Amino acid sequence: MTDTFLQELKTELRQGAVKRGHPFRYCTMGTAGSDKSPRMRTVVLRRVTENLGFIFYTDKRTKKIDHIKEKSEVSLLFYHPKKLLQLKVTGSAKIITDEKTLQKYWSGVQPSSRKDYTTVLAPGTEITNPDAVAYLEETAHFCILEIAPSSIEYLKLKRPNHLRIRYTFEGDGWSGTFLVP
Repeated sequence: MTDTFLQELKTELRQGAVKRGHPFRYCTMGTAGSDKSPRMRTVVLRRVTENLGFIFYTDKRTKKIDHIKEKSEVSLLFYHPKKLLQLKVTGSAKIITDEKTLQKYWSGVQPSSRKDYTTVLAPGTEITNPDAVAYLEETAHFCILEIAPSSIEYLKLKRPNHLRIRYTFEGDGWSGTFLVP
């Protein structure tokens, strides 16, 4: 009975990766490194793989990369305000280092967006003036993160009863269990 809702969440996630304006295009990613300080930030969903892996782009000098190197577990939070649908994802992050894969994705980055990965200073570095950001000509600090989810919680706010399901990845597929909302 949970398969119908699994199909819905797959459809919504895939639309989030390709459809501009879809609420799942932007989600919140949480990490925690060895300093045990949790950090959250908004990230852009770039792709959803066949088995619900998530692809994100980032600058390899960011704090999230440091956290993932220390502890690969991450969480993602998606919310669709019109459908009152929330998805909480827990999974393991992998930093993609294969040069061929990086080049493939880099070639798909819009020229106007490439500068986001070419700042001289690392993201989060203090500067005296926002106009003082300098860019490199050729070098990019482009990085790909792939999140392999281990669980996804589906929460649909509706009347007369809210609906909550926890999906866990077991072996080669997803199984769902209803939860008290």
